[in-house]
Amino acid sequence: MTTAEIRASGRIIQLRRADKELFPADGLTKADLAAHYRRVARRILPQLRGRPLMLERYPDGIDGPRIVQKDTPGHFPEWIHRSELPKAGGTIDYPVCDDLATLLYLVGQACVTPHRWLSRADRPDHPDLLVFDLDPSGEDFEPVRAAARALRGLLDELALPADLMTTGSRGLHVLVRLDRRAPFDEVRAFARDAADLLARRHPDLLTTEARKAARRGRLYLDVQRNGYGQTAVTPYAVRALPGAPVATPLGWDELDDPALTPRRWTAATLAERLLAPDPWRPAARSRSLGPARRRLEGL
Repeated sequence: MTTAEIRASGRIIQLRRADKELFPADGLTKADLAAHYRRVARRILPQLRGRPLMLERYPDGIDGPRIVQKDTPGHFPEWIHRSELPKAGGTIDYPVCDDLATLLYLVGQACVTPHRWLSRADRPDHPDLLVFDLDPSGEDFEPVRAAARALRGLLDELALPADLMTTGSRGLHVLVRLDRRAPFDEVRAFARDAADLLARRHPDLLTTEARKAARRGRLYLDVQRNGYGQTAVTPYAVRALPGAPVATPLGWDELDDPALTPRRWTAATLAERLLAPDPWRPAARSRSLGPARRRLEGL
């Protein structure tokens, strides 16, 4: 096994077992994964900075055991930022990725997918993101498109601009940027009430039933990620699935593209897309939930 040296953020990262195939069916190595994250650095780092992370690691490749890691081990370099946050019965020292050197070090730890908190470490109970996860019951993508259109329509009624992204897995995420005034309890209650209203408007298409047996083929509007300590996949992160699909930000006009699927872009095919302007620029201005809550109650 080879060791590669990578210069980033004024540091030299030792990428051990660089030729280890993390995606054996695709021949994608740890070095290839590092190249992807270096390629998307300008877009992914603003999505990561200041946020506690959950690391999805596969030391033996994606066909091997999955390790879900929240704490920062003692062997991590001192220069990697940490955030000690409370949990039931104690605290967890979460890793925080504020620069490219950290991101590449995490790749060296076989972290395929960094999942981020919806809040920042300085105000962990006050999210600056609200996420609706559009989770289909089957492989048909048309219900996901329909759900995204319906959700955007409701968010427009509530005067909440929203961003759209593929998850790289099964569905889409719709994200609303918040001003961090409301705590998680209020944000989650708002998301649940908005999802319930949308499901009542489209009872044959949508459901908020967490139990799969109760969904009866309908798309699940999942708002459970909107809670303290919960995470969502980071935009431009690779998923641990065959083909190495990438969670990819979209413009709303792309929702009608017949070629769109949740796994349309991969670590091997994303480069050309990066030549185009970022679909999330200019970023939607963060909003307060207060006015949106009053509008929701009026519907």
